[in-house]
Amino acid sequence: MDKKGATLLLFLVLLAAAAEADAVHGAGQRKEEVAAAAPTTTHLHFYFHDTVSGKSPTAVRVVEPPPAAASSSSPTSMFGMVNVMDDPLTAGPERGSAPVGRAQGLYMGSDQARLGFLQAMNLVFTSGAHNGSTLALLGRNCPLDAVRELPVVGGTGAFRFARGYALLRTRWLDARTGDATVEYDVYVMH
Repeated sequence: MDKKGATLLLFLVLLAAAAEADAVHGAGQRKEEVAAAAPTTTHLHFYFHDTVSGKSPTAVRVVEPPPAAASSSSPTSMFGMVNVMDDPLTAGPERGSAPVGRAQGLYMGSDQARLGFLQAMNLVFTSGAHNGSTLALLGRNCPLDAVRELPVVGGTGAFRFARGYALLRTRWLDARTGDATVEYDVYVMH
């Protein structure tokens, strides 16, 4: 093999090794940085307080269900209703327990047969280790089911690249007003 052929072969071997290192360690990242970015799993536990009644509601109806929905075969479905929320999150089930953050977003009646919501919200953490971080949840919430599961679809701050799920359990519901306290167990990889 002549000198040009050997140089070309050496160049191709080095190029292949560089491509392999880039695929294994990531473009522009050292091996230690990639190892430090390995996903962490975090379990969060708190309570969500949705108040739609009284002088200081934390959830406000912005669209009423159309009259046709009220006369359908399931008048309790709330199909077509839209509420916007800025609900407190607390460490304990009592409304006055230590604040953890806010649930900001909306929920809308999206089931014609039963009470079922499409819920889209940001969990905005305002205290503790995750202060300033958020989690985004989007999914189906049937509040009369014993346990519901909402997917975690993203996050910011400590929860960048978040994915996971939240289990919701209604702990208190006033059927007359619609006010509720919901327990959240959130499992998130970030």
